[in-house]
Amino acid sequence: MNKQYIMAVLPTFIFMALVFFFWRGLSLDPAHVPSSRLDQKLPHFSLPRLGEDATLVSSTELVGKPIALHVFASWCSTCATEPVFLRHLKQAGVHLVGLNYKDTREDATRWLSTWGNPYELILSDEQGRVGIDLGVYGTPETFFIDKEGIIRERYVGPITEDVWEQNLKSKWEQLQ
Repeated sequence: MNKQYIMAVLPTFIFMALVFFFWRGLSLDPAHVPSSRLDQKLPHFSLPRLGEDATLVSSTELVGKPIALHVFASWCSTCATEPVFLRHLKQAGVHLVGLNYKDTREDATRWLSTWGNPYELILSDEQGRVGIDLGVYGTPETFFIDKEGIIRERYVGPITEDVWEQNLKSKWEQLQ
């Protein structure tokens, strides 16, 4: 091949490759984050209940019924949009367990008194170790865990009525 031909075609090829990668990236759903923990057991942990340092809850105690493990924090501005709808889910029979992530107990307690407590149980993960084991990279995130303690779904982002109806409700009902 002629060197001039290659030099003429190369920029066009590079441009088309970049267009393809940008198009592909923009077509992805930002709320769908693959998780290496799907279809695996909930990592073993023992965490204190929020505000009760002496009361530890083990991951094995969460087995027996499907739960929605919801990761939240007082420093998360998006998390403040969720409590009203999460209380609705709790009233509808969704077993919500809160995982307070990289937060102080004082800030979390103040946040809950402001926005309300939609959870049956709140675990305190001040150091973020359980969050790391789950693959959490921010808040809010929600994990659906079946009655055997297997992680079946992960959703990144706030749970709103639209998100629940369009993406999560059917997945939750499959766990029942």
